Amino acid sequence: MSNIAFIGLGNMGGPMAANLMTAGHSLTVFDLSEAAMQALAEKGARCASSALEAIEGAEVILSMLPAGKHVAGLYLGENGLIAKAAKGTLILDCSTIDAETARQVGAAAEAAGLAMLDAPVSGGVKAAQAGTLAFMCGGSEAGFVRAEKILSGMGKKIFHAGDHGAGQIAKMCNNMLLAVHMIGTAEALQLGMNNGLDAGVLSEIMKNSSGDNWSLQNYNPVPGVMPGTPASNDYQPGFMAQLMLKDLGLAMENSLKTQSAVPMGAMARSLYASFAGKGNSQRDFSAIIEMMQGE
Repeated sequence: MSNIAFIGLGNMGGPMAANLMTAGHSLTVFDLSEAAMQALAEKGARCASSALEAIEGAEVILSMLPAGKHVAGLYLGENGLIAKAAKGTLILDCSTIDAETARQVGAAAEAAGLAMLDAPVSGGVKAAQAGTLAFMCGGSEAGFVRAEKILSGMGKKIFHAGDHGAGQIAKMCNNMLLAVHMIGTAEALQLGMNNGLDAGVLSEIMKNSSGDNWSLQNYNPVPGVMPGTPASNDYQPGFMAQLMLKDLGLAMENSLKTQSAVPMGAMARSLYASFAGKGNSQRDFSAIIEMMQGE
């Protein structure tokens, strides 16, 4: 088992850290929220007063932060964690950020003789709590072999996508597709309901036909059809619409740099921007079905 410094204890980071302790690892945690740290302290974690204090004696550093600027600020520079980490430390950044920043930070870690992977996750809060996340990793093969032993305490599906930044590209592509098929699922279900079909019956028909997809199987957007989903809990996230909008923004920025045609992704971003801008930013992304219901 490893001594792990875990930095960033939000809706995802908190349960991920708890699962690492359940797996037998020793954790030192840091977050700007005292309440978030205290919740982990009650489960056996040691609380640090700063990120630099948290990494003292750590064999592994794991971070879960909001955006690329936060990741760069944490790791780079004379007082960044890369400069201060002990030789041989493994760094895992599970934040969802732009691939350019992931490559920059990964290269800096490599230059300092440290193994680092960008390892964004898929599955949402429910999977974080259950320890069934999917991890998409970018970095060296040797680093990935070391990382698997840690990530397996938080997830069930762990993929090596390629070199630094590849994990972020894989996550970006996945979430763009998720947005597209959630919107398509919502449209189809609402059209059926507008014609008098029962949403549950229509869902079963499509799940067993060519329209089957992950949203239908695991995250039905119609309230009451699938127990345990955000739709059946007043659209409490889950995965907030503002986070989906963030991920779609990363995809659009990358599509411009790579001259990639993403018309469906662009439409999904436009719809989620409109939806989030009407006071829905902190509701689950599956609540987008309300846009198909008319005013």
